[in-house]
Amino acid sequence: MQLKPLADRVIVKPIEESEATVSGIILPDTVDKEKPEKGEVIAVGPGKYEDGKLIPMGVKVGDKVVFKKYSPDEVKMGDAEYLILSESDLLAVIS
Repeated sequence: MQLKPLADRVIVKPIEESEATVSGIILPDTVDKEKPEKGEVIAVGPGKYEDGKLIPMGVKVGDKVVFKKYSPDEVKMGDAEYLILSESDLLAVIS
């Protein structure tokens, strides 16, 4: 089974942050982890229509992005977890 995003939706695979702080302190599993805010674009929809014209997407497969923390819808396919977001929920592309 494959996921194919519709309209201006993007499928993102979350990038897990390191479990160590900048100073090198390793955080135990008991510490509450924040939801990931970074991910890699796995699939991109065709874009959305405005005034009868297709507006193309501004991101492409393989881009690393930063997104709003609580906006994604979570989907699990097998053992992998993916996030489905609207393009407007993406904040930046990491270069």
